[in-house]
Amino acid sequence: MPVTVGLAGEQHAPGLLSPAAQVEQWSGPTVADAGFRTALEDRLRRSRALAATAAGGELSGGLLFGPGTRAYRVPGPVVGERARGTGVGHALVDDANRRWVRGPATGEAVTFGAGHPGASASGARASYERLGFVPARLPPRGRRRRAVPGRSSAGRSAEP
Repeated sequence: MPVTVGLAGEQHAPGLLSPAAQVEQWSGPTVADAGFRTALEDRLRRSRALAATAAGGELSGGLLFGPGTRAYRVPGPVVGERARGTGVGHALVDDANRRWVRGPATGEAVTFGAGHPGASASGARASYERLGFVPARLPPRGRRRRAVPGRSSAGRSAEP
């Protein structure tokens, strides 16, 4: 499925909500979450969001991107069900890397844990692994759950 990736604008907001809604059965409410809406609006306003469109102009997926202090945050590309497994997520992450990552950096992404039903059903975890992300080590339950990035030759990490 050939896609074109470019900066997302306000006109893409409704289309970016659709793929996010398609994973809510695994990740919980996202589209109605005020924090998610605020992050979406912020990234659109600051030109830190990407949209992937198919040849017919249909939005296939999107990505919100945010730099951290020592690591770039990729809160997950969202890819519509019909476009999953076609390279749309990889195209979004590759474009974000070319567009915004400068110098050596660590990328952090949060996805489903290995035992979570959404890990295999959505294909998200395997997709991140193919991109070079490795699981982070988390502190034991009961302690503050802050992701500590694992390292790979690609310099990327993903939460287990």
